[in-house]
Amino acid sequence: MDLQTRKLNLITYLAQLQDERFFEKIEEYILTRFEKEDHSEFFPFTVETLVNRIEKSEEDFKNGKFKTQEDLENQSVNW
Repeated sequence: MDLQTRKLNLITYLAQLQDERFFEKIEEYILTRFEKEDHSEFFPFTVETLVNRIEKSEEDFKNGKFKTQEDLENQSVNW
């Protein structure tokens, strides 16, 4: 199973999670780990980069390069 599929599986799992204490533990672990990591390579997008991403997204949509909510739900059934 590739990393992208594993990420989507985790997102699906978290979205369905009802145990708030367990969710808080997961959240605390992620935030604690994030705080310990070096994020000096992160930087905000420039306005030009954001505009380019928007334009690319709009072009993809016009060309049918997208998945609907129904497509994603159908895909997740097979996980």
